[in-house]
Amino acid sequence: MNTPKNAGTWQSMVASNQDLLLRKTGQDVRYWVEQAHAAGIEDDAGLREWLRDGFGVTGYAQYAVSWEMFGYPEFMLRDADELLDGQYAAHPHLRPIADALLAWATATDGVAVQLRKGYVSLQGPRRKFAQVTRTTNSAVDVNLRLDATVGGRLERVRTRADDPFTLRVRLTSPDQVDDELLAVLAEALAQNS
Repeated sequence: MNTPKNAGTWQSMVASNQDLLLRKTGQDVRYWVEQAHAAGIEDDAGLREWLRDGFGVTGYAQYAVSWEMFGYPEFMLRDADELLDGQYAAHPHLRPIADALLAWATATDGVAVQLRKGYVSLQGPRRKFAQVTRTTNSAVDVNLRLDATVGGRLERVRTRADDPFTLRVRLTSPDQVDDELLAVLAEALAQNS
């Protein structure tokens, strides 16, 4: 299976950060790059300090200027197919699991797919509800933002205190992307919509 045509990538995040910069400051990324060059900014730390202290620009809006000035990480320039192919290049036997999950996601109303370098994020209308990650040489994990009891296929995941993805289902075969798992995914979507 190819990745969904409407799958989001890092490029959508770049555009979002640029839009945020414009909303916060009234100026686009080109303006800020020109201003930073004129101010003699030569490194990322100096740029971030200059933006924060001089203009109150922080967080994601800073990234828009930083990436434009100093270059984008290589993985941010990849399209969705390249990102997914990269995740499973050394583990092609696990790709059918991801493909089965993506088939469900693209056929389900209200689910958006976001590709990243090391995982696939499944987004509901309100927030991310699942993350698909090749975690071992023999398994793909579906980490879930889900209020449910541990048991059956649902396992507790050790996370940071603020991480909402506390449950997972570990998959070793595409056959495990079955009605039971799809019901769990549908419940996670419903709870996060």
